[in-house]
Amino acid sequence: MSTIPLEVESAGLETGLQPPRPGVRRLAPRRMWFALPALWAASGLYLVGPDQQAVETLAGRVVAPRVMPGLHYALPWPIESVTRLKVLQLRRLEVGGDLPDRVLGRTQSMRSQFLTGDQNLIHLRAVVQYSVGTPADYLFRSDDPVQLVGATVESELARRVARRPVDAVLTTERIAIQNDVRTAAQKLLNDYRAGVLLSTVNIESAAPPPQAAESFRDVASARADTSRIVSQAQGYANDLIPRARGQARQLLEEAAGYRQRKVDEAAGDASRFNQVAAEYDRAALVTRRRLYLETMEEVLPRIRKLIVDPAGNLDLTIIRKGDAPAGAKP
Repeated sequence: MSTIPLEVESAGLETGLQPPRPGVRRLAPRRMWFALPALWAASGLYLVGPDQQAVETLAGRVVAPRVMPGLHYALPWPIESVTRLKVLQLRRLEVGGDLPDRVLGRTQSMRSQFLTGDQNLIHLRAVVQYSVGTPADYLFRSDDPVQLVGATVESELARRVARRPVDAVLTTERIAIQNDVRTAAQKLLNDYRAGVLLSTVNIESAAPPPQAAESFRDVASARADTSRIVSQAQGYANDLIPRARGQARQLLEEAAGYRQRKVDEAAGDASRFNQVAAEYDRAALVTRRRLYLETMEEVLPRIRKLIVDPAGNLDLTIIRKGDAPAGAKP
């Protein structure tokens, strides 16, 4: 039977505390030895959020490259380790400058300068949005995925800008450049197995150097005036040409109608002449007299007439000076 030293017993008497019983002192360490392994084994349970995916590694080797959301189990640390990534989160990266520099109004001219196809310098700043496509590749295939994405997009942007003139980059080709850069950079990142999925590449600003900004504005203004004048001329031509064509068609139709009318009149006159000639052949005297009378019926009503008796004398006083026939002498 164990004995308690005298010093301990004396101390207990002085403080009013009872010395622990020997059975209790042996039982607590035994429970701890059973609880610690259970807690260590339970530490392998882990939860992956709805917007997350996880990667399990065993001794530095990937054993589960894509663990979907939910409750999972892995061998406790240090046997296996679990790394969670937010795969649905869009990450933002700026090419041609940093966000703090833009907020503070600072510019990094060397980082934002690009050379165009016609040997002009322009300042470009693009914003890249990307997400994690393959978690295992994103974690272990490159030392710095963010730097890799920035360098890849910047190289493809410089390549696309170098193929176009400065006017196209500043005006009409920006959307085409953005789409080409995103497609080409995504293909290159897939070849690198960077585990990155590019969402958008947006050119936020494109401007000439400050020293040449005024000249560029003058050129742009002149180009706008040229475009406006050409548009006005094109509109005038579009209005004038249809009207001229309509007038020409109208004149052609009128000429065709006049021609047909004249042809019909000539044919009618010829037919009537042939009928008169046939009647004249059958009765020349009667036909000649009838033609004479018909002609007189048409002519006499349109002229002034003076009827003189063949047997009498003509009294010239009845003819006023204004009524004298043409060619008559007073």
